[in-house]
Amino acid sequence: MKKILIVEDEKSIARFLELELQHEQFEVTVCHNGRNGLETALNGNYECILLDVMLPGLNGIEVCRRIRKESDVPIILLTARDAVLDRVAGLDAGADDYIVKPFAIEELLARIRTIFRRIQPKVENDQKLIIRDLCIDTTAYEVVFEGQKLELTRTEYDLLKLLVEQKNKVCTRELILEHVWGYETEVETNVVDVYIRHLRAKLKTEKTPYIETVRGVGYVMRE
Repeated sequence: MKKILIVEDEKSIARFLELELQHEQFEVTVCHNGRNGLETALNGNYECILLDVMLPGLNGIEVCRRIRKESDVPIILLTARDAVLDRVAGLDAGADDYIVKPFAIEELLARIRTIFRRIQPKVENDQKLIIRDLCIDTTAYEVVFEGQKLELTRTEYDLLKLLVEQKNKVCTRELILEHVWGYETEVETNVVDVYIRHLRAKLKTEKTPYIETVRGVGYVMRE
């Protein structure tokens, strides 16, 4: 049974989510403030964390940032804020996805299922993907860049792997969302831009940059 942690200070929402997830056969733990949620997340073995942004004690963005220093557990932010900057702040803190309140429980369940599909072990046909001084060992789930092991989150790894697999081909933001996050959307392509920025920061080189922006279209990695 997969374990999910809910960190939500509105007890009626937390209880609703708890009952719905238990109905879907998940083992659920609930916390109502940021500090307790952080401690529980770091001391538990959870497959997914649902994290509210506006929390007492410690806000959700900071909780996410601290969790990410210790773990790559998938995190979905629950936020009532509709501003793009707030969403980007959550993604920059390391969240894998976010959903804006109010939301349909069916949409949240779909997002959770998508994350679980992504983290399932996959049988790889090609053990190594190579472009210039970058090598992805898909069997060991390891990335080596210019001779050094690169530390990536699960989402960063999935995005990088897609770009290398599609090298010399332009990947649109919509294609990336569908293949990495598992859904199509019209308003959340900024998720892609944030993670591209993360990868560029980790792929700094004195040579030609690895990820090229094709304005109005998407991104490409060229040989």
